[in-house]
Amino acid sequence: MQANANIIDPWMQTIGLLSLLAGESKCCGVGPNEDNGARHGDGTAFHGVTVSLVERQTFSTVTIAWRDSTRCCYGDQIWHSTRARIEGVCAMSGRPIRPGDAVYKPRPCRPAPRNVGAMILTSALDDATET
Repeated sequence: MQANANIIDPWMQTIGLLSLLAGESKCCGVGPNEDNGARHGDGTAFHGVTVSLVERQTFSTVTIAWRDSTRCCYGDQIWHSTRARIEGVCAMSGRPIRPGDAVYKPRPCRPAPRNVGAMILTSALDDATET
């Protein structure tokens, strides 16, 4: 048993407080002052998140820029195409995701990315490519 197991990490406490403050106002999803309802794997909302397509690498992989002011920032995160296993909300468009929908998810790696539970509808990426 560790002697320091009950010590609170100041950095994690700061991030927790920032998350609480961000929850008091509208959060950013696909644009300023929009709440798209997307959630992290632990059920907390994506506060201050901006998501943009950097490039399509292959038919089944894309590079995404993910900026979350309270949890993580990935300038060139690789996402792969798959089918949704659970219901969710598209982190890019805010549209609902149902099991079986074609989506992109962060590529599995160790340690797992902070946005591991996020999904983007394939149709939302197609729309982003056209503009």
